[in-house]
Amino acid sequence: MGNTNERPITMLQTATILVSTLIGVGVLPLPLFAVRAADSAAPFVTMLGIGFASISLLLLTWLGIRFPKETIFEYSNRIIGKWLGTVGTLLVILFFAILTSLAAREFGEVVVTSVLKSTPVEVTVIVMLVLAAISTRKPLTLFAYMHNFYFPWLLVPVVLISILSLNNAEIVNLQPIIWSHPQKVFIGTLTIAALFQGSFVITVIIPSMRKPQKAMRASIIGILIAGGLYLVIVSASVGVFGAEEIKKLLWPTLELAKATSLPANVLERLDAAFLAVWVTAVFTTLLSSYFLTLYALKQLFKMQDHRVFSFILLPFVFFMAMLPQNVTHLYGVIEDVGRIGLVITTAYPAVLALLAFVRKKRGESDG
Repeated sequence: MGNTNERPITMLQTATILVSTLIGVGVLPLPLFAVRAADSAAPFVTMLGIGFASISLLLLTWLGIRFPKETIFEYSNRIIGKWLGTVGTLLVILFFAILTSLAAREFGEVVVTSVLKSTPVEVTVIVMLVLAAISTRKPLTLFAYMHNFYFPWLLVPVVLISILSLNNAEIVNLQPIIWSHPQKVFIGTLTIAALFQGSFVITVIIPSMRKPQKAMRASIIGILIAGGLYLVIVSASVGVFGAEEIKKLLWPTLELAKATSLPANVLERLDAAFLAVWVTAVFTTLLSSYFLTLYALKQLFKMQDHRVFSFILLPFVFFMAMLPQNVTHLYGVIEDVGRIGLVITTAYPAVLALLAFVRKKRGESDG
């Protein structure tokens, strides 16, 4: 990948991949997670979560710029040794395979509850996973194009719904901006930060960027857009419903879309339009986590192509997706797995960055 002509991905494409990866399944229960942590101070906890997630992304980006021709699965071997590097890669593979399965199951539950009420959840989950498996068989260039294609269809409606819903918001619902349980706030911050773990995909994108040194700018743009959108959704939800009402809702963002209408009553309820957009958001998120898992497997086994694993992995991911007994159990698992996963997506890159800096390790540059 030494020649920049072979590196097809631009800075703007990298930013759009990040945004469409980060806006995913977690958008629906997000206000509930934030409200459970801090009641009316939910937007503040969301900001803390975004800040925590930014640290992880910036560390991964800094490492990527320092080793511009290698993915994390390659430079980790150089920084901490082959044996520990392999253990790190295996943990990343396991974590993102679980993350993919949980996202697929969450998608299935929402679709079966809201739209296809008589369809078994297994059917919706397997359809989405097969779609993701087929789509991940493409090379990295087409992976980037898919994200770029869906990006405007994803961003514009979500921004529109969020802004329109602010018309119904009551500022009194967002007060007071204080909380009484620091422990709950800390756990809530970690839960919200965990929704941004898809940003780990940056580690396999940087080696294919035309100008890897611009990756930091792409990361900042990506986290600002996705984080800003999450903050608006939480603020609008709490402003419209109030903290106590949100605690009774399973998917507050979907209820927010139901309560929002276009000016002049062109569309009285936007939940159908929102669900269509949300399906796209889930697909792009699954696409990234599945692709990342396959890419890690490819580099672990020193294979030339990641496509070999796309259907081999499918039964395992589907099996894991079906393990939670019901929606309540599912969200308990999602929160726990997400918080534990921060060790892999934040602590692990932090250790690598520290050791790379102390031991003055760096990769070859294009010069």
